[in-house]
Order: sequence, then C-alpha cells, then structure tokens
Amino acid sequence: MSLNVITVLLVDDHELVRAGFRRLIEDDNKFTVVAEAGSGEQAVQDYVKYEPDVVVMDISMPGIGGIGAVERIIARDPDACILILSVHEDSVFTSRALQAGAKGFIPKRSAPEEMIKAVEQVAQGQMCIDPAIAQQIAMQKLTGSDNVLDVLSQREFEVFRLLAEGKTVNDIAEILNLSPKTVGTHHTNIKQKLDVSNSAELARLAIRSGLLDA
Repeated sequence: MSLNVITVLLVDDHELVRAGFRRLIEDDNKFTVVAEAGSGEQAVQDYVKYEPDVVVMDISMPGIGGIGAVERIIARDPDACILILSVHEDSVFTSRALQAGAKGFIPKRSAPEEMIKAVEQVAQGQMCIDPAIAQQIAMQKLTGSDNVLDVLSQREFEVFRLLAEGKTVNDIAEILNLSPKTVGTHHTNIKQKLDVSNSAELARLAIRSGLLDA
C-alpha cells in the first residue's frame, strides 16, 4: 500500500449506505476503508483502535448519534478530521456538528465526485461545507434569525434529541453515560429554555426544527 493512501472510518447505521460509500471511496485508489461502524459509540472505539486519517459519519444514528460521536472523538484527538454526511440539510445540524469539531458537512445527495473531493479536503485538515448550507448559516447570522434550539448547550441538545425520539430519562442516562438525576436536570433546563411543558410539545419542536421526521 502506498504511503499516501488515505485511511477512512465509515460510520452509518445503515449497512447498505455504508456498502455504497465504501464502493465509492475505494473506487478511488487514494483511499482505503479501514473500518465500518454502525453507531456513534462504535465509531469512538474504532477511531481509537484504527486511528484513521478521516472519519466519514452520518449524523442521525441511534444512541449518542453523530454529534455525540464527534464530540467524544475530538475530546480524544482535537486534530481528528471528521466529515459529516447527512440527509438533514437544516443548518441546525451543521452548526452543531461544526461546534462539536467536525471539519466538513455535505448532504448525502451530493454527486459522487463532490463527496470524494470533500473526503480528501477534510483528510488534509481543510474545512468543507456544502455551499448551499454555508449560505444558509451566513444568512441566519446576518438576519439574526437563530434557530430556537441554539439556546441549548451541546449536552442539552443531545438530551433534547433523545427525548424527542421518545426515550425515557433512564434510557438517556444509559446512552449518554450520565446519572438519571443529571438527565432530569437537563430535561428541566431544556423545557424552561424552550418554553415547552410536555413531551408532545418537545417532539413537535423537534419536527419543526428538522431534527425528527414528521
């Protein structure tokens, strides 16, 4: 194997999607996929084990999800090169992924050559954000029309996402490795910050923000 081959860790909870990306990436002899993970938790373990040059990761996965995985990988290696691929093109996800430390964000519907270029750019430590999404973020900053979820911290955002998916406080405590009491406190803070009083309102807000499919 040539010294210049870029090693890739592929993360997506759908096996078919991973198989498609793997074919696409390995068709280009610049890359080799060293491991595949089906969850954020697995991605963190595989990152430590294989030390890939670049992580190509879906954002919507069960458990800690893509953003949780980005945070944990960056905590271990601040220089990690992570490219997020997502069906969500809403900038709330992009902003969160970038705040967590991802270097790139492109939609899954991107053309194959755009994806390859993005993987290569991020592997070299460059930022790579889909132009339409970058414009959306810039417009929001200019017009001051922040997303309602921007008031949440990263941890609160993770808890909110899991609550919106219908998880209980105990489920979330287990997934995020927190005590139920801590999750309960986050739950209270989230409801206060977002001015919602019950789970149904939380779920509606998640759908409106593009976090959950209606």
